[in-house]
Amino acid sequence: MLDHIFLSVSDIARSIAFYEAALAPLGITARLDYDGKDGPPGHPDLKGFGANGRMFFWLRKGVVEARALHVGFVARSKAEVEAAYAAALANGGSDNSAPGARLHYDPDYYAANVLDPDGYSLEFVFKNWQHG
Repeated sequence: MLDHIFLSVSDIARSIAFYEAALAPLGITARLDYDGKDGPPGHPDLKGFGANGRMFFWLRKGVVEARALHVGFVARSKAEVEAAYAAALANGGSDNSAPGARLHYDPDYYAANVLDPDGYSLEFVFKNWQHG
């Protein structure tokens, strides 16, 4: 199981605004700023996002390699997929595949794909078999 990820972004303020909007429909609304000086030498400042008492998605200022990363975020319904997609597009993201069934994976795999402001590939995905 994945515990956390650090994503290097070119503009922290722009990325915070984008991810606050895009992740809110998924229930990822907690925010935390971590001052790098509180960690070991050379630790970056981090801007964290999470839910349910866990911070798991962190932004840091750094070199962007847009094609190097794809992140899939769990949605609890098709409506959440659609809301996250719309919020992402309204806040600086660009379309990479509109909401719909991904039949090449499974008939019950419903997702939408966007590129964040730095060009990272994001997927908002609902797999009904994971929500019993």
